Amino acid sequence: MGKIFFHYLKPFYPRMAGGFVIKFTGTLMDLFLPWALAYMIDTVIPANGRREILLWGIFMLGCSVLAVLFNVLANRMASRVAGDAVYAIREDLFAKVVHLPDQTADKMTRPSLLSRLTTDTYNIHQMLGRIQRLGVRAPILLVGGIAMTLMLDAALAGVLLATLPLLAAVVVVVSKRSIPLYGDLQESLDGFVRLVRENIAGIRVIKALSREGYEKRRFGQVNREVVEREQKAAMTAAVTNPAMNILLNLGLVAVILVGAIRVDAGLSEVGKILAFMTYFTIILNALLSISRMFVMFSKAAASAGRIAEVLEAGDEREWGLPGERQDEAWQPLEGAGRGRTDLPHVRFDHVSFSYNKAADNLSDISFSLGHGETLGIIGSTGSGKSTVASLLMRFYDVDKGSVQIDGRDIRTMDLHGLRRRFGAVFQNDMLFAGSIYDNVNMGRDVGMEEAVRAVGHARAKDFVEGKGGLGEMLEIRGANLSGGQKQRLLIARALASCPEILVLDDCSSALDYRTDAALRRELREHFADTTCIIIAQRISSVMGADHILVLEEGRMAGYGTHQELMAGCGIYQEIERSQMGQGR
Repeated sequence: MGKIFFHYLKPFYPRMAGGFVIKFTGTLMDLFLPWALAYMIDTVIPANGRREILLWGIFMLGCSVLAVLFNVLANRMASRVAGDAVYAIREDLFAKVVHLPDQTADKMTRPSLLSRLTTDTYNIHQMLGRIQRLGVRAPILLVGGIAMTLMLDAALAGVLLATLPLLAAVVVVVSKRSIPLYGDLQESLDGFVRLVRENIAGIRVIKALSREGYEKRRFGQVNREVVEREQKAAMTAAVTNPAMNILLNLGLVAVILVGAIRVDAGLSEVGKILAFMTYFTIILNALLSISRMFVMFSKAAASAGRIAEVLEAGDEREWGLPGERQDEAWQPLEGAGRGRTDLPHVRFDHVSFSYNKAADNLSDISFSLGHGETLGIIGSTGSGKSTVASLLMRFYDVDKGSVQIDGRDIRTMDLHGLRRRFGAVFQNDMLFAGSIYDNVNMGRDVGMEEAVRAVGHARAKDFVEGKGGLGEMLEIRGANLSGGQKQRLLIARALASCPEILVLDDCSSALDYRTDAALRRELREHFADTTCIIIAQRISSVMGADHILVLEEGRMAGYGTHQELMAGCGIYQEIERSQMGQGR
């Protein structure tokens, strides 16, 4: 909470100080008006001094104009400070989300991160703007109004002051109850966002299975939970205004009664009573503004805690082995390099890993690949195939053993430099709204010629030219492409930077056998120096690999060439018979 409001506001302290001075001056102008009115009624008008009446009228008009101008200027400055501060918060928050370890992101959930970047930062923006406007003006009006009433009539002011402790108690009690409720509300909004994202992404599946009614009921349940929590929080916070109104109105009734008695007794004057009632209204509005600010503060406090949780989370850029320094930029070890075989290019050395740190998802995995060699990974669903790729690219860190490239543990390498060596296509990979070229380039300064060449190697040239070339615009997630076309563009993206290591995770499932075979031929002919890791369900996609790793429930069930596995690995033989033996 403190980090959000103090760390990010520190650069704006001078601007905030200037805005405070302007707001303070404008507020004083508001406070002078009732006092000037009382003086005119009780002193100037009875003396029948026309010149003095005109001068005091000009004074009141000047105060009104200055109050408007200063308050408008201060509010504009406050809005700019709030916008700039939240801009910085969003920048840091997005940068942190991009570099969150996958395990942390999985724990927080993607919809929750989305909500923190949008709803929570909006609440912070509202709070920063409100605290600079009302947070300055309302306390000045409150304290100044009380001071003015004390100068006008101390006895009447005492009646008013008697209600302030009760008002403060209402604000404190309601705030303590409402802040946790708004935190619960934000958690419900996370689930709401998650469900909406799932339904929108899977709308075709929902329609195909005629599950509209079921999803409406699910949405209704989640929507009802959000509404109920929102109502509970809002109803708790809503107690403040009525309670304060009742107390203040009772105080106002008491002031009028006491004031009437004092005027009748000659102890006070009509002008003072009128001014006192105006100040009473000013104090009432100031207190209501403060109560609304506490409601906003309750929301912002819950949001700030959620944002701070992300900002204070571990960062994958800080990963490394104890006592080891990560390289600023990767440099190959002496004797290592592209195309050399004196050191293994990729090596898994007795690697074990668990997502939940309870049961291993991979257990004691070991293999080595030379430069330019191809490893095929095959196995049943959930056997750990994609986990191997995630560990190699260091989306997660191993629990035991090590992953090495050119003899160096990847945990000692600069993370950005490590991943620049890869070209990768993952399961359910993403195409973005933009041109085909933008999706192949992805901000890596890939030239047009390189992009055209990559599209050709990915066997996507014909359909790209048929759609109008690399400048053709794609819809979100490539909705205007077929499944096979998407996969070929994703492969083109992976090949465009001529990667040192190519990871293809089930990227040919939507390709016909002819295109799949042609793609593998392109890789052999044009990327002979690239070390390839092909994760596939089809045995035809991996049978030509230099090494094949067979996984079963996270363990190595076999390792070798196609011929070696056919001779000695029962699981591999079973896969081969089920896929290749159907036409025998």
